[in-house]
Amino acid sequence: NARCPPDGPELGHASWTFLHSVAAYYPDTPTPDDQASMRSFVRGLGRWYPCGYCAEHVRKVVDKDPPRVESRKDLAKWFCDLHNEVNVRLGKPIFDCAKVDERWRDGPKDGSC
Repeated sequence: NARCPPDGPELGHASWTFLHSVAAYYPDTPTPDDQASMRSFVRGLGRWYPCGYCAEHVRKVVDKDPPRVESRKDLAKWFCDLHNEVNVRLGKPIFDCAKVDERWRDGPKDGSC
């Protein structure tokens, strides 16, 4: 029902779409300010994400493996690795991180998008 708040799967799907899209358009060579801002953004997910269990998981991951913000490719790979870690936990298929640009930035090579 479109009038109801999103459930867990809806929230997760929308969140991953947003996060992968943010990473896809992050600068190739970010400034120190860009890098600091992205680190703060990711830390904020661990504080403000509306799923408490998910937010706690983000905090643990960030403590163990801080976001790689040195380039667009590094950040996209970091989010892909995080998403795949969640996929494993949920019993979902792993995404091929070599295809992040095709999926989230460039579209399929056949030009269908």
